[in-house]
Amino acid sequence: MNVPPAYTVHAADLARDREVILGLWRGNLGQDARMAAKYDWFYRQCPYGEPLTLLLRHEESGAWVGVASAGPRRMRVDGREAMAGVLVDLAVAAEHRSLGPALILQMALMEAGAQRFELLYGFPNDKATAVFKRVGYASLGQLIRYARVLRHGDYARRKLPALLAAPAGFLLDLADRVRLWWNAGGLRGDWQVRADPALAAVWSPGQAGSGAVAVRDLDFLRWRIDASPLVEARYLAVRDRHGAIVAWFACETREFSLHLVDAWSLQGAAGPTSAQLAALLRAARAAGHASVSIELSDAAATPVWPRAGFLAREPRQVFGRMRDAGAGMPAAWLTTADEDE
Repeated sequence: MNVPPAYTVHAADLARDREVILGLWRGNLGQDARMAAKYDWFYRQCPYGEPLTLLLRHEESGAWVGVASAGPRRMRVDGREAMAGVLVDLAVAAEHRSLGPALILQMALMEAGAQRFELLYGFPNDKATAVFKRVGYASLGQLIRYARVLRHGDYARRKLPALLAAPAGFLLDLADRVRLWWNAGGLRGDWQVRADPALAAVWSPGQAGSGAVAVRDLDFLRWRIDASPLVEARYLAVRDRHGAIVAWFACETREFSLHLVDAWSLQGAAGPTSAQLAALLRAARAAGHASVSIELSDAAATPVWPRAGFLAREPRQVFGRMRDAGAGMPAAWLTTADEDE
């Protein structure tokens, strides 16, 4: 005797099922207005096609009780073009939040994703990590936040008596300004609010290196950075003495800090040069920021960042799975922009 399944998985129709999906997100994934804006942007405006989205139904009640998605990304994987899917927005209704329903949904998403994407990758929170491991995703390394102080007054106040802190902070700031001026080597940074062809021309497939890296062309920048309702970013275009753009940084202000959502340079996956980072830090200081931060994967965290004074902070795990399980996991070049927010 065949026992009917307690849960079944169904492909979502993103035009029809908007309210169903928003209802499953409600109370699970963030503020309602923010998630509605994300849906209309991430799910309905992606230049690479609609995300693969699956719904989980509880058969006894007929209720939709879970949802999970994989958003498409153009990538270079080991030097060739490939489509990848970033795993996002797993939500299961509270009364069904045991390991079983989440596993059913993620197993189905992995199987369906393998038909469309060469690589699936995601950034699970601590609660979802166990599900990712059980399904069969492997570690892609870590996404590590790096931070660099620009104004040293607070640091000095933590280390020194009050009478010495202010002059010490001033001297540290002065020495840092001189060092950055020298290291910039004549490069300058210009702010702009939107990507344009000149900025996007810094991307070159030939500089993508080995491993996996998202294509950072004009389509990507206009959709992922400029059109996002979740990020208020502007670009710092770093120019050489002739005015040519040699690197860019997509920057978001977070209180007194400047967070780098994304970055790319003419050196490609090798990362920015010391001079380009010095130009960035000079521009950030001039704009009034007290610190600069960025999240980088292991492959993207080249030695130039710690040499420029960036210190590693808290890491997050990244998991992935190749369509060809025997191919081995590529080294992934990732920043905040490789996520969904």
